[in-house]
Amino acid sequence: MDKIIIEGGHSLKGEVRISGAKNAALPILVSSLLADGWNTYTNVPGLKDIESTLLLLENLGAKIERGKNTVRIDASGLNNPEASYDLVRKMRASILVLGPLLARLKEAKVSLPGGCAIGARPINLHLKGLARLGASIEVEHGYIKASVDCLKGNSIYFDISTVTGTENLIMAAVLADGVTVLRNAAYEPEILALADVLNKMGADIKGAGTSEITIQGVSSLKPVSVSIIPDRIEAGTFMVASALTGGDVTITDCRSDHLEAVIHKLSLTGTKVIIDGSNMRVKGPDKIKSVDVKTLPYPGFPTDMQAQFMVLMSVACGFSIISETIFENRFIHVSELRRMGAQIKVSGNSAMVQGVKKLSGAPVMASDLRASASLILAGLVAEGKTEVNRVYHLDRGYQSIEAKFAKLGAAVKRVKG
Repeated sequence: MDKIIIEGGHSLKGEVRISGAKNAALPILVSSLLADGWNTYTNVPGLKDIESTLLLLENLGAKIERGKNTVRIDASGLNNPEASYDLVRKMRASILVLGPLLARLKEAKVSLPGGCAIGARPINLHLKGLARLGASIEVEHGYIKASVDCLKGNSIYFDISTVTGTENLIMAAVLADGVTVLRNAAYEPEILALADVLNKMGADIKGAGTSEITIQGVSSLKPVSVSIIPDRIEAGTFMVASALTGGDVTITDCRSDHLEAVIHKLSLTGTKVIIDGSNMRVKGPDKIKSVDVKTLPYPGFPTDMQAQFMVLMSVACGFSIISETIFENRFIHVSELRRMGAQIKVSGNSAMVQGVKKLSGAPVMASDLRASASLILAGLVAEGKTEVNRVYHLDRGYQSIEAKFAKLGAAVKRVKG
């Protein structure tokens, strides 16, 4: 099993290009199931989750052509309504095929999904919404079984904000009969990106990026050529890395408007963020100031940046509180950071962090995608050698992250296992 070894103490300097957003690419690739003909997607990140999605789509009957950061998909041959456990178990986003399969084939059998072990991320909101569109749904033997004669538009209210739930219902509703209104919908930029792609395909979606989305169903969609938006979480990770190491890093091909909460919190730590179009220059402070953080649905501080920011606070001057309101059990990385000398106490959904002068390199184990990134960040600033094990989590969401850090001057390498 691969591991990443970091020798800490190097300030990051230089330029890094941000890859396409995994969380935008996954639903957009799945949306290809809704139209016959070749869809072309550029700026697709080279990630394990992307490869898993393409294998799943291929198994459902789609044709796939792969190039460097380019993918072409033709779902004209879509004929298999079953997403099996073997294809779904590694990735939670596989649930996104449920809506499109119901829309196109009128039936679906989808294994309950896997992915990061960061608490109960219930899919009941997806199922309740699809039932409101007329689907009959059963969950048994580890599978969701759904069928429908004809999806019919309806009003759907989400009890809590759900990104994948909003995406799934949008994709089901675009080919439904009549009007669907999604209330308390998630705001995330990735949802707006999906809606933009679907509208280019001929859908009629209004209000994406707000809490109320209206979808007028259409009879069919056409294929498109689109580029995937930049990954705001990858950009945020490199921003924190620059701040953490007292670096001076220019981040290119990013969307600063998708990172306003992160930029605001970083500025309070003393970090300078200079925005120039699609580029951001991030200059780390001499002394990092402590800042409290509370994760919230977009446009609030993203839960996917919580672990990275905790590393920053672990070497800040003073005391901070990090509150996690999105997912339960998302402090698994804390025990590993403590092994490196971080002073962190967890109580319920909050972590109390007392900054220390330095972290100490140690062997650590990644538990999920963003925890993996946080341990690499900790290794960058720690004294001595840090060995991050189980980095297959990292490969699910970051493209060549060790190579990008090495280019910025970090002493980091991957050791094949």
